[in-house]
Amino acid sequence: MPDALYPPGWVVMQLGTLGAVPAAAVAALLAGDRELAGRLVTAGSVTWLLSKGVKLVVRRDRPAILLPGTRGRGRDAAGLGYLSGHAGVAFALGAAALPRLGRRGRVLVLAALPAVAVMRVYVGAHLPLDIVGGAALGLAVEAGLEMLAIQPCHYGLDSEVSGPTMA
Repeated sequence: MPDALYPPGWVVMQLGTLGAVPAAAVAALLAGDRELAGRLVTAGSVTWLLSKGVKLVVRRDRPAILLPGTRGRGRDAAGLGYLSGHAGVAFALGAAALPRLGRRGRVLVLAALPAVAVMRVYVGAHLPLDIVGGAALGLAVEAGLEMLAIQPCHYGLDSEVSGPTMA
């Protein structure tokens, strides 16, 4: 891909940084959605932390070390390669926000997620499997948060009362 993609691609990659987490949460707060803001902070932060842990366990190098002659763009990525924290954070934030967005917002998120992933490979920071692992981690974290969310029970329990309802 041409070098001219690097400047706009760098901007897109920032959607997967730790800094994107509070930025997304502030955007949700400005939109009046406190619950989503909390979910974004939790999903993004947990994914970022877990990605660091996975890297320490797997300990796989970046593409430039594994594949001599790999072309990089911008500053060389530091640290270990598997899995992509950028992809993880972006997918966690996207999965958290998607159900709350309107049509245009969903289209933007669904375009941004693969763009972050492709740009991480384009700059030479990750191999495709790193991206898949990061995306899977982000989706798993968000799915786990969804499973842990307290949902009202519709099987004889009133959502506002802690015990069974009297019929």
